[in-house]
Amino acid sequence: MNEHYDVLIVGGGMVGAALGCSLGGGSLRVAVLEDSPPPPFEPGQAHDLRVSALSIASVSILKTVGAWKGIAVRRCCPFRRMKVWEDSGEVEFRSEDIDEPLLGYIVENRIIQLALLDRLKEFSNVEFLCPVKTQLIDYQPDQSSIQLEDGRRLSGRLLVAADGGYSRVRQAAGMGVHTRDYEQHALVLTVETAYGQQDITWQQFTPTGPLAFLPLDGPNASLVWYHRPEEVKRLQALNEDDLLKSLQAAFPKVLGEIKRINARGSFPLKRQHALGYVKEGVALIGDAAHMIHPLAGQGVNIGLLDAAALAQVLVAAQQAGQDIGSGKVLQTYEKMRRQNNLVMMTTMDLFYRVFGNALLPMKLLRNIGLGLAERISPAKHLAMKYAMGLGGDLPKLARGEAIDR
Repeated sequence: MNEHYDVLIVGGGMVGAALGCSLGGGSLRVAVLEDSPPPPFEPGQAHDLRVSALSIASVSILKTVGAWKGIAVRRCCPFRRMKVWEDSGEVEFRSEDIDEPLLGYIVENRIIQLALLDRLKEFSNVEFLCPVKTQLIDYQPDQSSIQLEDGRRLSGRLLVAADGGYSRVRQAAGMGVHTRDYEQHALVLTVETAYGQQDITWQQFTPTGPLAFLPLDGPNASLVWYHRPEEVKRLQALNEDDLLKSLQAAFPKVLGEIKRINARGSFPLKRQHALGYVKEGVALIGDAAHMIHPLAGQGVNIGLLDAAALAQVLVAAQQAGQDIGSGKVLQTYEKMRRQNNLVMMTTMDLFYRVFGNALLPMKLLRNIGLGLAERISPAKHLAMKYAMGLGGDLPKLARGEAIDR
């Protein structure tokens, strides 16, 4: 049995589901394929390891497509301050400095995905197929097809890769990537601290890598410890008492007492960028297009901007009677996003290299730079705008504007 759609979105994670919601309510027939549903959320359950720092632009996208309420009724943590420091140099960003109520939210990835999927199921023109196992992806410039293990065959004019950094769609379409491994891993922990609710995120740069704090609701937090791969492996193998001692010794006193470690995990750091985002009949979004250093937590934010931009281009093309899968139409999406993403990736690379350099002259320059950033208001405010996702030419959804149907 063959089922035909206008758009086949492979991957129902945060970015794929966001694209589905962005196309919801229109006349395009859309299918979102996901191999396994996220576990349901229950109040009082432990926090997940995987969290994201959602920018104001990302929150605007989620609100405009109607998914934010699903996050708000579960749990999230607003933050109003960000601090970065190394030795004598430091800079603190405050939302009040630019007359904003907050800088963003820390939200568990699963909660973002659940809220988007709840909304996705409300659209009559979008079909969420989950759980499904993909047996074969047959990319063709004019019409691609996907063979499922249950015997169904889906075809579509546009195939969208939202299936992560090791995208099968990207491979099926023969689209190359540039990849480089960083010489660091990240140890991620969810902890309970002696402090109550906090509204600040911070990073301290050290010779071996940054230490980061992300507040969660109540006295809970997400900690990220960047270090050499062998050291992260050693730390992860420690029992709780020894790991607590290591955390207290390495993290700054501003962290306060850690009362309990609730979960831990680790992952390698990798930079990856597709050589192109589009070909005739196929488009890449999110991690399928780019994997960025998590230093500033921008990965999911630029992925959501991808989804908003692609939806805007597809709806405009469909209204103009254009072929939504044509290379000319899809190149409009690539022009909107690729250069912006490359700038963000390059900036994170620069931070990684500059703050990872232990030479004394570079260290002095870093401290001077942080001190100047704290004192020069225009530069500081511009950096805040970009961190909030409000810099550059934004898709309509990121500006809080609905896509014209």
